[in-house]
Amino acid sequence: MSTGSSSNRVLIEDWLPVAELSIESRRERGAVHALPPLSFLHVWWARRPLVASAAVVLGGLLPTWSQELASAISSEHLKDSSAYRAWFRRLIGIWGDPITAQRAADHAKASGVPLQDNPFTYRQAYRNPIPLADIELLHKVLAHTWGDLPQVADPTAGGGSIPFASARLGLPTYANDLNGVAASVLAAGVKLAAERGLDIAEDLDRWGKVLVKRVTDRLKPYFPSGRGEQVANFIWVNAIACPRTGRLIPLLPDKWLRKTPGFEVAVEAVTTTEDGTDLREPTFVVVQGNAVDRHDAGQGFIARGAALSPYSGMVVDGEYVKAEAQAGRMTQLLYAVAFRDHKGKRSFRSPTPADLDAIASASKELARVRREWEANGYLPTEDIAEGNYDRGHRMYGMFRWADLFTDRQLLVHGTFAEEFAKLAREVRSVAPNNADAVLHVLAMMQGKALNYNSRLCSWHTPKQTMRSVFEKHNFSFKWTFAEFEGATELYPWCLDQAIRTYEGVASLLANTGIDPIDGKTRLHREVTVTQGSAGALSLPDRSIAHVCMDPPYYDNVMYAELSDFFYVWEKRTIGRIMPEFFAGDLADKDNEAVANVARFAHMGKRTRVLADADYEAKMTAIFSEARRVLRDDGVLTVMFTHKRAEAWDTLGMGLLKAGFTIEASWPVNTEAEHSLHQSGVNSAASTIMLVCRKRSLQAATAVDVYLEDIEGEVRQVARESVERFRADGIDGVDLLLSAYGPTLGVVSQHWPVHSSEADESGRARLLRPEEALGIARSEIVRVQRARLVGHPIEFDPLTDFVVAFWDVVKDDTATFDEGRRLALAVGGLDIDELQRSKIVEKKAGTVRLLSPKERVRPRAGDEELPGVRPQAASFGSLIDAVHTVCLVADEDGLAHAKAIMDRVGLSKDSRFVAAVQALVNAVPRVKAKGAFVLPLAGSLDRLVTAYLPQVTVPHDPAKKETLVQGDMLADLLA
Repeated sequence: MSTGSSSNRVLIEDWLPVAELSIESRRERGAVHALPPLSFLHVWWARRPLVASAAVVLGGLLPTWSQELASAISSEHLKDSSAYRAWFRRLIGIWGDPITAQRAADHAKASGVPLQDNPFTYRQAYRNPIPLADIELLHKVLAHTWGDLPQVADPTAGGGSIPFASARLGLPTYANDLNGVAASVLAAGVKLAAERGLDIAEDLDRWGKVLVKRVTDRLKPYFPSGRGEQVANFIWVNAIACPRTGRLIPLLPDKWLRKTPGFEVAVEAVTTTEDGTDLREPTFVVVQGNAVDRHDAGQGFIARGAALSPYSGMVVDGEYVKAEAQAGRMTQLLYAVAFRDHKGKRSFRSPTPADLDAIASASKELARVRREWEANGYLPTEDIAEGNYDRGHRMYGMFRWADLFTDRQLLVHGTFAEEFAKLAREVRSVAPNNADAVLHVLAMMQGKALNYNSRLCSWHTPKQTMRSVFEKHNFSFKWTFAEFEGATELYPWCLDQAIRTYEGVASLLANTGIDPIDGKTRLHREVTVTQGSAGALSLPDRSIAHVCMDPPYYDNVMYAELSDFFYVWEKRTIGRIMPEFFAGDLADKDNEAVANVARFAHMGKRTRVLADADYEAKMTAIFSEARRVLRDDGVLTVMFTHKRAEAWDTLGMGLLKAGFTIEASWPVNTEAEHSLHQSGVNSAASTIMLVCRKRSLQAATAVDVYLEDIEGEVRQVARESVERFRADGIDGVDLLLSAYGPTLGVVSQHWPVHSSEADESGRARLLRPEEALGIARSEIVRVQRARLVGHPIEFDPLTDFVVAFWDVVKDDTATFDEGRRLALAVGGLDIDELQRSKIVEKKAGTVRLLSPKERVRPRAGDEELPGVRPQAASFGSLIDAVHTVCLVADEDGLAHAKAIMDRVGLSKDSRFVAAVQALVNAVPRVKAKGAFVLPLAGSLDRLVTAYLPQVTVPHDPAKKETLVQGDMLADLLA
């Protein structure tokens, strides 16, 4: 939605195919096995979908259609606006009709009739190679528009989706990231793949096999497999000494290895020998099938941090467990081995003496070489800095990065590092032209190996495979963990993954722009990758046509803290190839643009305020640098996803201070959907695309502008946003967020804007964006209330809050911040007030709507307090009346509910009927096995059916509770 005008307008300022992009973005992420190969090259914690990235890159460069353009360049694709937009979809890979396909899928889901064929008859957008003719026409249009082929810059490139999309279209591309791990991934996955492509494939295969063979040969003695088996994984448990007996307590949460009915596998802990002698440490026996005692298998020796001694039955306090671990007295016990037989069938067995002897030999060998390896830089020696993710591993005695690995795992990874260093010298002497490129890609193997062979990996019982360290965005401590077989399984797999992934990325690039005559690409791709602060780019002034960025999202992910897991190892491998990317001991946390409260932990209660100020200052510096390098007619696009208003407040202030106006804003649903009946998963699914231009420094008027002066305009754009983006399939939390960009746009067009409140000196202070966002939220609540009821109407604040909560969150539980913002928006309420009114319960960072039964006020003397009272003669709020009637209907029957309605006069109260109508439309009517998942939905349905015929009941989303789009697409694409 455009909020302003500029010369040389680009397409994204006026139009973006939001609905199609949302469908294709979810489709790209719908099945893990079908993700783009760039996602598998190396762990990174936030990557935008390639189709969305391509759309924003192109939309910020292509001009809006005009007759002048059509006359200047003759092409069917440019003949009119409709053809031009169709060509845009083709350029970003959408070669079908996603809206029609999605409707077919939704209809099948709602009706319960299985689809006979996949309605998406075309490939995912990123898989479609753009033909040379289209690329040549694109370059011609862009040169006509910008005077030359424009350059795209991404100052915070992270996982590389934006620069990859740019490079694929043959555009000069500049990618930067502060983090050395990210910069190295960009260099391999974008620069090398774009510029060297498949030319290094043969050398990759050759030298990769040499490296893996050398590692395998050295490690075989430490990983024996029995006759007729190939060991795949070793499954371990941490253990501490029993304070009473001194014997080891295995800290098993349970004893299951596989729960598949008819094929169950578990372990039994044996604590005495056959003659009754006590064992110092338990041994484990694998039992299968009918031999499994399901009750015993479900029992463990650790729960909520406290241990249970299998010898004395004594409960061991969690503080003792932590103290033993922090003193270095926690040890590990091997309790099962997963293997494949000669037919490839996976099974389990108990550890053997050969297994235990090999482990002991590995520890002995590590002790022999450790000092030399640390001196030569093959093993990490760095401490783990305190931060946001240290509540687990530091609590249980892991203070150095090497502590996250067993002795044998360190031996495996150290052997790779040593052999890689030897191979680097050899490759550089034999194949100097390809050496660094080949070595860089081969070094990517290490990241995969680390992620799947650490004490932080675990056994995934339902899926019968290993969980990686970063299955979630943290490196949390695990009571039990799984070890990858390190000789013949780990690095051969990592090599296969590295080569296939690199070749997949390179192929996507190489297949775009192929000459149909000779089958060769005609695109010269130019990619520059730098590592450094986004506030100090190595680019000339006014040199970039499009700065397109996906900046860090406030406090969502602490990238530097997480990446240290890889950094301390990769600076010893990739750092041999690109030392400039790994100049520091650890990843740079001081200059990272995130709201990192851990950096200000010593500041007492002001940590959050200081972290917010630090984030705002750094984002302002980044946007100011973007302004410097941007052409005067250039475009800045910013992708941003966050539910917290503070995040938008600081981001918006950074843009305003840096001198940008926000010309357009587009919400694109880039995440897989969640089931409606899963409590607490109401996170934002949309990425907001902000389109910005340089604000003229002479544009400020002599007349001061105040929030009151623009309030009407803010409310208008909020209303327009709701109407426009709901039609594009945006709903819930995301519909609320969709107004944030246009609201910031209004503020930016009038900047500087002042608040009506004075600062400490008595002068008018600059407006904080959050103040305008609050007005937008309140307007959306008003519009949504009218939509739910069918006409404009006023409710009381408590009723407004409950209706808005159900409508926006679509669940009974939300984050505390989301609940707080809604409370402020609907009537200046706060969560404590809502808790006193028995509307919500706040707990562990969340707020939950209380059910009618939980809101009962049983005692006399509290008649003035809000709540549910079956004997009341009147109600202070509409929600109290609705909840009371629903409770009586559920517990005493509909006739008693009708009696209350008649006694109090609710049946003929238009506002009561309107409140019921709003709730009927707002509370999700999801069913499971024929019953409403949410009890309130069922209560309202029965009440309306019996006594309120004037209330319209919406169509039930049949079977939606068991099918979400991501699951459906995974099945279709399998």
